[in-house]
Amino acid sequence: MKENYTTYYKIIGEKIKKKRKEKGLTQKQVAEKIPKFDRSKISDIENGKEDFLFSTLLKICNALDISLKELID
Repeated sequence: MKENYTTYYKIIGEKIKKKRKEKGLTQKQVAEKIPKFDRSKISDIENGKEDFLFSTLLKICNALDISLKELID
């Protein structure tokens, strides 16, 4: 059975967006904390339009000053 990972990317993206807004940060502010990121990349991740590596997820958590557990719980 082939699994559709797009759903997972969307769920995680929504959680990233929620945490970012809770912190009062813009997409641009988050992107500025991560080397080689820009606002559109954060937007694509938040909207489930871009698949990403685990290391990217950790960078975003670091930029938001949250743990990975906080994001996925």
